[in-house]
Amino acid sequence: MMMKMLEAGGLAPVIDGFRTADEDNPKGYYELEAVKRTKQDPGWVPEARGKVVKVISQLLQDLPDTERYKVVFMRRHLDEVLASQQKMLVRRDEEDETTDGDMKEMFASHVEEVEAWLRNSDHVDVLFVSYNRMQGESESQIARICKFLETDLDGKQMATVIDPSLYRQRKA
Repeated sequence: MMMKMLEAGGLAPVIDGFRTADEDNPKGYYELEAVKRTKQDPGWVPEARGKVVKVISQLLQDLPDTERYKVVFMRRHLDEVLASQQKMLVRRDEEDETTDGDMKEMFASHVEEVEAWLRNSDHVDVLFVSYNRMQGESESQIARICKFLETDLDGKQMATVIDPSLYRQRKA
């Protein structure tokens, strides 16, 4: 959602279309395969200056510290993330032996570690944005994003991207 919002607001996404839209993500993934190999080959990074790139939390620490980054870090209730992941695994007929409790503990620990790294990295500026709050308070959240990125984005266009029908795994 955030990548599509930033594109609608006027920023150019760096994507390769390798991973196409599917039932789990009908609006597309907005990913760049090269990001997965950043630790071995960060050659794509300088060419992405001034644009937006989706980097999942597990790969943020692979970004070279020779560049400066503005990271919009999307947060979401872990129960919703886990429910979404579980539904995707079932749909793909992939089994996971990890219990829900163990998985939640691993996710929480990972997020805590990455957030601490982001706050303490001299080459990273970070804005934490709640996916859940974006659903009901989009105007104020979009204003925060525009201020953080220090660029003139079209907030009204960004808001049109938010599709409540895609918020399928809600915390009870």
